Amino acid sequence: MSTKIFVNLAVKDLTKSKAFFEHLGYSFNPQFTNESGACMVISDDIYTMLLTEPFFQGFTKKEIVDAKKSTEVLVCLSAESREHVDDIVRKAVAAGGRIYNEPQDHGFMYAHSFEDLDGHQWEFAFMDPNYVQ
Repeated sequence: MSTKIFVNLAVKDLTKSKAFFEHLGYSFNPQFTNESGACMVISDDIYTMLLTEPFFQGFTKKEIVDAKKSTEVLVCLSAESREHVDDIVRKAVAAGGRIYNEPQDHGFMYAHSFEDLDGHQWEFAFMDPNYVQ
């Protein structure tokens, strides 16, 4: 069995956060989604749990970071092409997110990033498959 990853993120408004990510083309597993949290499917092995702040607080004794003021995690996902990178960032901005960094073109790798509605930073990167051996 392959290892799966579940990135847990605190969100202020679960309904708005779900709509934001649905606009980007992501779906949610209804088996693990309710009024307190939503399981966003990124791939067969990668999931993001969008958890309301009160529910998220139940998993930690530490203060929840305000992602609009501090960085608690940088999420970077691979993309199938440079066009896909630009497309996902364009969709994020159209859905209410904002560009975090300008595109980074390193020749063999192209990346661009945005902040979601809660300020979490998401980067999408395309790496030339001929460069990676």
